[in-house]
Order: sequence, then structure tokens, then C-alpha cells
Amino acid sequence: METRRDGNQTKQTEFCRILLKTGALKFGVFKLTSGKLSPYYIDLRSVPSYPESFRKVIQIYEKMARETIGLSQFDKISCVPTSGLLFASVLAFQLSKPVLYARKEKKTHGRERRIEGVMTPGDRFLIVDDLITTGKSVVDAIEALRGEGGVVTDALVLIDRQEEGEERLQKIGVRLHTFLRISDIADKLFQLGVIEEGRYNEILKQRTKRD
Repeated sequence: METRRDGNQTKQTEFCRILLKTGALKFGVFKLTSGKLSPYYIDLRSVPSYPESFRKVIQIYEKMARETIGLSQFDKISCVPTSGLLFASVLAFQLSKPVLYARKEKKTHGRERRIEGVMTPGDRFLIVDDLITTGKSVVDAIEALRGEGGVVTDALVLIDRQEEGEERLQKIGVRLHTFLRISDIADKLFQLGVIEEGRYNEILKQRTKRD
């Protein structure tokens, strides 16, 4: 048991190094989708540009899907475009599961659907995204799937910014599975000497969901 815990700690540290190597984590003053200002910004869409880092991140998703959630718990994978689409697509390929995605808005031509892909009522979905902040975009995707008869009980993300996203999902009956919380990332970066105490405290202060 201790070996597994140590192994997970190593993977978490390695992931934090990936954030830095790929430029996915930036510090400054940023305006989020919600309108809030943040002293840091995470954009994981840069990760696929680094094949080795991308492979390691997909392995994280795959391990959590297999061991934390269980492949028997879902039939198909869906995601939040566009940030989650690359990760969800490769994960679905690795797990031999179909992948669909929910558009932010219904198409105004063709079949005028929000869901891209083949689904039937009763299909069970694992929804995948790169990170969660307030959870609004994830909830929108879940509601689109449920609107066409899909069943969603679990969501999988790499990072929880701890800004009430998990609570928002709980309210609609969805469990959030997270590889790392932003407070964990801040701890590791501080321990590695990458950030100073002032920046460390800024990150923790940004959270609305506390430990």
C-alpha cells in the first residue's frame, strides 16, 4: 500500500513538471470565463504538442477510468469541447469505447443536434474534461446528453481549481473524479522551489472550495 502511495506521489510531481514544461501553467493576472480574475491560468491544450507529456497525461486518465471509476460503469465517453476533445478522443481509443461530444450550441443546419456522434437513450456516459472551475461548461454538456436520454453519473478531470465545480456537479447527481486539486499543485510547486510563498498564498486564496 505504501508503494502505491509513493508511486502516485511521483506521478503527481511528474504531472506538475509537465505543466511547467509545456507552458500549460502561467502566472499573472487573467480573466476567467466566469468573469473572475485569477493570479494563474491553466491551459492544457498545449500538452498534445509534446508527445511524451501527452502520452503520460493519457495514462493518468486511463488509470483513473479503469481503477477509480471502472470500465463497467460507463458505455461511452463524452467531453466538453474544445479543451476536452483531444484527451477524450485518445482516451476512448485506448479504452475501446465510443466517443461523442456535446456542442455548446445546437447546430442551425442538418439534424440541428447538440450531440455529435451515435447515441441511444440509456447509454451511460463518462464525461471527460481537462479541468473544472465553476463546473458550468461540464454541467451544460451533461444536460445536453441527458436531454437526449443519456445517463451521466461520473465526470473525470485532471485538475480541480476548487472554485465550487465539484459542488455544482453534486447538485445534479454527478460524482467528480480529480487527479489533482489546485491546492495540491501549489504545494508541490512550492516544495520544488518553483514558486515563492507569496505566489503560493495567492493560489490558495483564489479557491472558494476549501480543504
